[in-house]
Amino acid sequence: MNKKKPLVSIITPSYNQGKYIEETLLSVLRQDYPNIEYIVVDGGSTDNSVEVIRKYEDHLAFFVSEEDYGQSDAINKGFSKATGEFIAWLNSDDVYTQHAISRAVEAFQAHPHCGFIFGNVLSIDMYSHVFNTMTFGNWGLADLLHFKIISQPGVFMRKKALERVGYLDPRYNYIMDHHLWIKIAMKYPLQYIDEFLAAARYHPEAKNLTGGSHYGDEAFTLYEWMKSQPDIVETVRKNQKEIEAGAHHLRAHYLLDVGKNWKAFKSYFQAIIRNSSILRLEYRRIVFALVNSLIPVSALRAAFLNKRTRAVRSQNYDRLLEYIKGE
Repeated sequence: MNKKKPLVSIITPSYNQGKYIEETLLSVLRQDYPNIEYIVVDGGSTDNSVEVIRKYEDHLAFFVSEEDYGQSDAINKGFSKATGEFIAWLNSDDVYTQHAISRAVEAFQAHPHCGFIFGNVLSIDMYSHVFNTMTFGNWGLADLLHFKIISQPGVFMRKKALERVGYLDPRYNYIMDHHLWIKIAMKYPLQYIDEFLAAARYHPEAKNLTGGSHYGDEAFTLYEWMKSQPDIVETVRKNQKEIEAGAHHLRAHYLLDVGKNWKAFKSYFQAIIRNSSILRLEYRRIVFALVNSLIPVSALRAAFLNKRTRAVRSQNYDRLLEYIKGE
């Protein structure tokens, strides 16, 4: 390890993702950054995950495979082992882009007061092909309170900020990351870098597809938590409509992704009556939700997705991930 560079701790929680975890491991181990502490916490996988992980065990700072109480518990276990100045977690089906950790450290050094940095994230399919992009902006606490969602794989935290606000709250199973970002943003400024730092994988077993209806429920649970926090209660009161609109918008987004079109449309409607600007931002998805509620047209969805995928692939973002498949 190069001790001149700050230590970066990366945690990978794992459970039965044997089809994808090797690419996750390689995306960390093949980074160009020289000082990485890699921690893998497996929840007692019953597939081939442990066999794959053990291939790389000599390169890990810590590895355990044992039953846990879910994803948040596994990540918190990793946090407790981490000793790096900067810290992040990468789920066992996601991957980093080629220079992600180097770029994150550079951003921390350029912005010494920020609590976490975040960048853009690619969407990849089960074959690691890019089909969509998630880009963000110079967001702060107000944006997070309005449920503007940052894609978790693109976030790196300052460890002292994480230690100050506490780890993931295990009562949340779907938006525990957003809750953590808000806690940090209540104490520290955030820093956005306009680069792709990671890729989030979408596949049939992914939580964002299997648990779509639960995201909205947790958003409203989080909203109740916001109203109980002395540091932000007045801000929350003054922005009640916009925050509620954001929660309904989040619910609608995930409902539509799992094909609950009419429920999605109703949630979009609730969001729009509280914040009309959502109509301008999401009119295509809103129209799609309504049309498919009345006359289900699977070909319409396929055509939309294919058009989007062709547009994204024309930019050749796949090149940012080619290195994980090399020898």
